[in-house]
Amino acid sequence: MPSKLYVGNLAYSVSGSDLEALFSQAGEVQSAAVVMDKFSGQSKGFGFVEMASSEDASSAIQRFNDTDLKGRNIKVNEAKPRASKFGGGNGDASRGRGRW
Repeated sequence: MPSKLYVGNLAYSVSGSDLEALFSQAGEVQSAAVVMDKFSGQSKGFGFVEMASSEDASSAIQRFNDTDLKGRNIKVNEAKPRASKFGGGNGDASRGRGRW
């Protein structure tokens, strides 16, 4: 089962292919992407790497967390599920409020 990793503290020059090349040393990479600002097109300084298995992901965390990539010590953790923008689903949308 694939495991998604959060990779933070990236130099602005790091690309998705840089992440893929690095993380493939720890196992099979399914996808790798740097998050970009939609207005400026510049890196936001973090990205995500999806590894083919949880074993590969664990290996990547141990191997690469707090190591240098293009002059910055990157942070590698298991990605957490994205929080809701709308306050946790208190039911307002189902009653017709809070909709646009």
